[in-house]
Amino acid sequence: MKLLLDTCAFIWLGSDPEKLGARAREALDEASAEILLSDVTIWEISLKWQAGKLELPAPPRTWIEDQRSAWDLARAPLVLEHFYRSTELPLHHRDPFDRLLVSQGIVDGLTIVTPDAAVRAYPVPVIW
Repeated sequence: MKLLLDTCAFIWLGSDPEKLGARAREALDEASAEILLSDVTIWEISLKWQAGKLELPAPPRTWIEDQRSAWDLARAPLVLEHFYRSTELPLHHRDPFDRLLVSQGIVDGLTIVTPDAAVRAYPVPVIW
């Protein structure tokens, strides 16, 4: 299964895994799981850190790459179709980062790991 981490899921995986839902932890621990980190999550974390809304033990460039390496996370790059699709989604969720994540999940056939109930309103598998 290909699992796409929401921003909070990625942060909790790297800093406080107990905050992850039980089903999410199980899925992430599966040997066959491919865990993906979206470019949109990297961008969101970097912007929030820069604005002083998110504390990290190191700058995003260092902390994110350390976590990607420690958890063997594959990069999920954004492509044009993700941006276009995000504007075609119903407005169940107004956060542009989450809308991009949802569109990436839909377009690429991924399961999103998130506690965000609004994401469940879209036609994308969610696990938490």
